[in-house]
Amino acid sequence: MEKLVESLGITRLSRSQVSEMTRDLDEQVEAFRTRPLDAGPYTFVAADALVLKVREGGRVVNVHALLAAGVNGDGHREILGLQVTSAEDGAGWLGFFRDLTARGLTGVQLVTSDAHRGLVEAIGAALPGAAWQRCRTHYAANLMAATPKASWPWVKTLLHSVYDQPDAASVHAQYDRLVDAIAEKLPQVAAHLDDARPDVLAFTSFPKELWRQIWSNNPQERLNREIRRRTDVVGIFPGRDSLIRLVGAVLAEQHDEWTEGRRYLGLDVLARSRITPAPSTTEVTPGNDLPALSA
Repeated sequence: MEKLVESLGITRLSRSQVSEMTRDLDEQVEAFRTRPLDAGPYTFVAADALVLKVREGGRVVNVHALLAAGVNGDGHREILGLQVTSAEDGAGWLGFFRDLTARGLTGVQLVTSDAHRGLVEAIGAALPGAAWQRCRTHYAANLMAATPKASWPWVKTLLHSVYDQPDAASVHAQYDRLVDAIAEKLPQVAAHLDDARPDVLAFTSFPKELWRQIWSNNPQERLNREIRRRTDVVGIFPGRDSLIRLVGAVLAEQHDEWTEGRRYLGLDVLARSRITPAPSTTEVTPGNDLPALSA
């Protein structure tokens, strides 16, 4: 607080002034985190988690900041929620999504995330009818870990060629060619690709104009980098309240920029996206098996 007000020409703050300013900021962040989500339908949602350090019980522990952003009915992006949990497990994610739906999250047709099992199962339990898009960037990293190092360059090239196709039918045909091309030499990699197909290619059930916005968590990663830039200055937070105060303020600031900026998606493509997805998009249910590799 003192560093902030120094930029305004104020050289000293009393403890009571710092406390009052902190209390005011906490109230603003809490109002932002608990506001009604009344600008739906939120057709597309992206979810992710950041690991941060706090002091609890006299020791430093890792906590997980669960984040979600979405595209509202007007085509603008919104920060939907922030919660801090001790572990990134199914219970934490389920509570997070249930809070979002209680606040008004509706109309979700696709959630993009990594393949964390608890996260994916929470999507199925809290957002029935929503499909899941496995982030293509995270999946490429998973596939690289399962592929012999010498073979990865050509496997990577073939995988990227899948996303360069002009339409959904061509994407699926090229994916078939990828699996066939490596089936004999790398049968385990081919099997993993085949298992992941419905989750990696879920984006093809939506208009091509927005594939780049929904087939990965890259837009969310840019937000994560901004949060990291601010939190790295702190290093270890003295408690969860201070973590929520800083991260919540960063998210509220980003939310306002998105609201005042240009539409993220056009209204015409959003309207076409709300048509019932094609059969190739699989709905996530809590019991669905996930591919063997972790996120």
